Amino acid sequence: MTLSPGKKRDKIDRLSELAARDDERGVSLWQEAFRRLRGNPAAIVGAVILALFVLVAVVGPFLVPYTATDTIGIREGLIKPGTIPGPNGDHWFGYDHQGRDEFSRMIVGARQTLLVGVVSTLIGLAIGALIGGVSGAAAGLGGRWGRWIDTTLMRFIDMLLAMPSLLLAVSIAALLGASLTTVMIAVGVVSVPVFARLLRGSMISQANSDYVLAATSLGVKKSKIALTHVVPNSLAPVIVQATLTLATAIIEAAALSFLGLGNPDTAVPEWGVMLADAQQYLGIRPSLAIYPAVAIIITALGFTLLGEAMREALDPKLRK
Repeated sequence: MTLSPGKKRDKIDRLSELAARDDERGVSLWQEAFRRLRGNPAAIVGAVILALFVLVAVVGPFLVPYTATDTIGIREGLIKPGTIPGPNGDHWFGYDHQGRDEFSRMIVGARQTLLVGVVSTLIGLAIGALIGGVSGAAAGLGGRWGRWIDTTLMRFIDMLLAMPSLLLAVSIAALLGASLTTVMIAVGVVSVPVFARLLRGSMISQANSDYVLAATSLGVKKSKIALTHVVPNSLAPVIVQATLTLATAIIEAAALSFLGLGNPDTAVPEWGVMLADAQQYLGIRPSLAIYPAVAIIITALGFTLLGEAMREALDPKLRK
């Protein structure tokens, strides 16, 4: 179910309450959060999934039995019209429609999928943090002119939030042309409003803290207060959201590839592109679509489990 723009804003602003602060026992938020994560089964499962995914993405391409472009099935005469051989002892996932080893392509494709997710999230985080940081500092410490700057920036962010994320990503990708870089930019831009509103809300909350009032009364410049104190203490919800955004980034990148807006070079394996290529062979080898689809689902699940567990661990209202 699609949330209305107003509900989107309310949900994001609620997450901005996860501002970092020490509790009355002198235990930092991150220490307390790590302790709670260690006892959370969902966090452990998510961390294990992500550790395996990163290990496969980093080390796997050096260990695969065949290269991602080796059309071994065609050389052996096994690929014929209407026939794509299934798994065997040498090819655990069988061949794809061009006779390439499907298992090797899945392993190599993990690196491309990780690259898309990480880079697109970093793009959204960088731009969103810049807008949200300026807006939050202006609203919390900038006085009348600051409130005007904050209002202007947030109306722009609200316009982005009002658009369905997939529609916005498709529009950007169609405008820039099909490529892996385009997918990263499109998915990154979609996540900008979330990061911007989270950091803004957290900074406004921190701007009313006692340490900010004390620093202001001592004559410390407001720009220094914002950069050295308010921003670092406001990053907890943004970090949590970055983990959750990695999951949606992988899914949205796969969706763009499925629509033909991803990397046009099919020689470079990427799970979303592999899923799109398999559609015309569902009647012959449905497993060609099942393998990348399951990999995308499990990876996104890992990021989601860990992100939700981090959100709960960092939520001040749930701390004891």
